[in-house]
Amino acid sequence: MYQINNFFNNDDVRMKESMGAFSIIEYQRDLSVMPENAMTAYYASQMNVRKRQVVCDVAKSNVTVQAGAMQWMVGDVRATTGVKGVGDLLSKAVRGSVTGESAIKPEYTGNGTLVLEPTYKHILLVDVSDWNGSIVLDDGLFLACESTLSHKAVMRSNLSSAVAGNEGLFNLGIQGNGVLCLESPCPREELIEITLDNDVLKVDGNNVIAWSGSLSFTVERSGKSLVGSAASGEGLVNVYRGTGKVLMAPVVKSASVR
Repeated sequence: MYQINNFFNNDDVRMKESMGAFSIIEYQRDLSVMPENAMTAYYASQMNVRKRQVVCDVAKSNVTVQAGAMQWMVGDVRATTGVKGVGDLLSKAVRGSVTGESAIKPEYTGNGTLVLEPTYKHILLVDVSDWNGSIVLDDGLFLACESTLSHKAVMRSNLSSAVAGNEGLFNLGIQGNGVLCLESPCPREELIEITLDNDVLKVDGNNVIAWSGSLSFTVERSGKSLVGSAASGEGLVNVYRGTGKVLMAPVVKSASVR
């Protein structure tokens, strides 16, 4: 048996959201500051720049996390590689090399509490069943998921998408039923969700952070010709076709601190 005090029951900690095995806590103020940076910490808090952490109840579900994301754990919690044989190891190694994600993501099992490293990024909890059991992520968003979900490398619809968009040829796809935890460049309150029914969405920039696995993703000229593209001033755009959902930030994401 174990007991955790001054964590959930801390006046400076707010339970922001819970879903499945995951809970998100948010620190309302950064109290571990020195006089020289107290003003910066104060105004950061006022602008919603706050530390957040994911707390995993491993008793509810085994969880798979990004390599290096664990901060502490208590109870009968055991870490495994999640590798189910040589074939699975090779598959994960290949997927990691093409998506840029860590090849081996540790899986935690047992009966206890697992807490991930704090981050200043915004944390989103996503029920993958709300995406018809398949969601594709932009680079660097994956933080953790219930281990009932499977991971796969999703290839762009055409090779020119990667070359023209100056990005990788593969994205990380998550499939199955379970809860997914993402590190987002902006809060859920600002994210735009677009539902397509056999339609098309064109986006100038890398605003999109996730989309349904049922959608076709390409990079194309904004106009039918080079002259048309030049006239519009847009050039290349990201194109999503078919039936499904797209989750988009209102502004192009930039590098952010952990």
